[in-house]
Amino acid sequence: MPDRYDLPAGFRWGVATAAYQIEGAVDEDGRGPSIWDTFTARPGTVRDGHTGAVACDHYHRYPEDIELMRGLGLDGYRFSIAWPRIRPTGAGPANPAGLAFYDRLVDDLLAVGITPLPTLFHWDLPQALEDRGGWLNRDTAYHFAEYAAIVADRLGDRVPAWITLNEPFVHMVYGHALGIHAPGHALMLDALPVAHHQLLAHGLAASLLHERGLDVLISNNLTPVEPASPSPADLAAAEAYDTLHNRLFTDPLLLGRYPDLTAFGTGPDLHGAVRPGDLDLITATPLTGLGVNYYNPTRIAAPTDPSLPFTFAEIPDVPHTAFGWPVVPDGLTHLLLHLRDTYGKALPPLTITENGCSTTEGPDDTFRISYLSTHLDALATAAAEGVDVRGYYTWSLIDNFEWAEGYHQRFGLVHVDFVTQARTPRASYAWYRDLIAAHRVRCATGGSVTSGDR
Repeated sequence: MPDRYDLPAGFRWGVATAAYQIEGAVDEDGRGPSIWDTFTARPGTVRDGHTGAVACDHYHRYPEDIELMRGLGLDGYRFSIAWPRIRPTGAGPANPAGLAFYDRLVDDLLAVGITPLPTLFHWDLPQALEDRGGWLNRDTAYHFAEYAAIVADRLGDRVPAWITLNEPFVHMVYGHALGIHAPGHALMLDALPVAHHQLLAHGLAASLLHERGLDVLISNNLTPVEPASPSPADLAAAEAYDTLHNRLFTDPLLLGRYPDLTAFGTGPDLHGAVRPGDLDLITATPLTGLGVNYYNPTRIAAPTDPSLPFTFAEIPDVPHTAFGWPVVPDGLTHLLLHLRDTYGKALPPLTITENGCSTTEGPDDTFRISYLSTHLDALATAAAEGVDVRGYYTWSLIDNFEWAEGYHQRFGLVHVDFVTQARTPRASYAWYRDLIAAHRVRCATGGSVTSGDR
């Protein structure tokens, strides 16, 4: 069986973070408020009332975090740019101090041989745009494209590849359908226009990035969907959930059309959001790559509530992370093979842009090491079966603000004391560093790593 050391030469190793989760400094240097600043200020929205106001203080401590990345021997760093730092009201002129921060970050990364991979939107919409309808307002897509052009004009001479959106599915469902993330809307299926407006934003921005000679990716949370039983009702429910979670966002990008959404009470117009020519805008710029964020598969049964065409079922006999997510490494193999078989030649090269786990362990985080090693083995299996996968960015470099869970879920290779801001590498940090070094030796020599390195 292939394992993580058999990943191809040129495979890129990285870590991932997001602006609101680590930067802090929410009211410094002209940054405007985001929907997460507003959301966390409401009582009861985030566990224990935590906010991202300070987070990991990365805005001031980024040189220390870059040094941690250098110590890992990374090829790349996936981070997000805070839209409210660049255009504090979502529109209008750029904020020079915000651009200067990312200028410094990019230059310092390149100085230690790490390639920046920025994400333009990781859920921190400027509050001023939310006040005008947010992602339910089509105009937001055009404001996003303008913002993307501003940032690309400043950094594009040094940053070759860009991710437009992070996990548009999660932002639509958690933020707009269920109301457990910012901006806190509980619209259920009336949130579907958010999907289209995000994809329209991607298409508009991708065209501007491509005009500047830049590579374009998009990252989504994808999940293999399995029925709870072979019954026709469970099979139909699983198909409906796969359509919502996976195909709603991937089909328009790769096939130029929306999937059948009749199970969700709408046609291909997504409650009137889709206008003539929109799908042409979304697909006008072919993706250079597709980012896959994988955490777990999803088991689905026939609906028990008539408001949705599915219900969630437990995956039996598997371990769980501290977040309660099932640990199923083979699900990553199945997901990547399914993408290959479903989209064929339309599928661009893949990059795992997030994968990791939360644990309650101390410095010796053996659960995380096991999680990462088994998922990388599963990734190598897919690569050996012909899936074109180019890199892996683990989530996350450091412990951070984990959205509605506040500071209670720890995903970092590096522990952060949120009182002192001290960074302390865990055992998984050393494990990942040694894995990267051993893989490079193997590729350079054409030999195999020693059993001790495994």
